[in-house]
Amino acid sequence: MVMNFKGARVEQEKGIKYETIADYMAKDLITFSPDQEIAEAIDIMLKKRISGGPVLNEKRELVGMLSEKDCLKVLVQSSYHNIPSGKGKVSDFMSSNVKTLEMDMDVVACANEFLNTYFRRFPVTENGILKGQISRRDIMRAAQKIKATTW
Repeated sequence: MVMNFKGARVEQEKGIKYETIADYMAKDLITFSPDQEIAEAIDIMLKKRISGGPVLNEKRELVGMLSEKDCLKVLVQSSYHNIPSGKGKVSDFMSSNVKTLEMDMDVVACANEFLNTYFRRFPVTENGILKGQISRRDIMRAAQKIKATTW
């Protein structure tokens, strides 16, 4: 007599579907212009308690990102060159090599992007058009909703 100790066969899910970053991204963004004075941009960041934001040209196209780290360059350059702090345009200090994420990316893939870069936020686009911004904190909110059983 042959005994079979295999349990009932359970079909494996083909892959767990996670929510997209569009569900968690910020849509009402504070943006900057490349021609804006850097001192004004820093004032806005401090008043609005934000750590950065997208830089858009006159056609509302994404041309860069301005971060707190970029703004610290203002202090260093002014002390190094012995000039008054806060002189210059946003375009002089912003990061122009910007990595964007598409709106349909899932939150786990996005978390992986954050783990593999030092960025705190990514602009979110749809067909090349800026639609929002996703931050590490937004992904932490998404992670909080994912049930332990899906891991």
